Amino acid sequence: MDVTDESFYTEVLQRSHETPVVVDFWADWCGPCKALEPVLEREVAARPGLVLARVDVDANRALADHYQIRGIPAVKAFREGRVVAEFTGAQSAQSVAAFLDGLLGPSPAERVLEELRERGDRPDVLAALEAGDHDRALELLLEEAKATTGEERDEVRRLMVSLFEALGQDHELSVRYRRALATALY
Repeated sequence: MDVTDESFYTEVLQRSHETPVVVDFWADWCGPCKALEPVLEREVAARPGLVLARVDVDANRALADHYQIRGIPAVKAFREGRVVAEFTGAQSAQSVAAFLDGLLGPSPAERVLEELRERGDRPDVLAALEAGDHDRALELLLEEAKATTGEERDEVRRLMVSLFEALGQDHELSVRYRRALATALY
């Protein structure tokens, strides 16, 4: 589907809370865009659960500027209203397939929750995440990182990095706790 500055919020951002949305930023004059288009269409069609949207960057400058499109084709995948993966330039069918397959599994947040439920060793962190309190979960993990060493500390670091990925690297909590974690580890 073609989306515009006006329909992007509903068709991409809101819909991405239900299913991953892959957005192809393109222009009519772009040869690589025309080469990538059938590959994207075919690969997305082969994967139920994905939605493909197209944005003409010439007709929708506000979107292109907002998402800092500097080269096309630019493909961005959205989950939970934010970009979770992206690439620029024409890609092989195999590369596109691998990119799309990565979107179909559980999100980083879902993987962390699943792992914590299976292990059962951090019920307070799990409870905080299930309540949507990422700040509390990260604070608990940071306290643990400060109090442990060796493999246990590496495990706490890995969990925190997974949560940064789930929130997005530019999220305020990711920025704050990444700094605090670096201070605690080094």
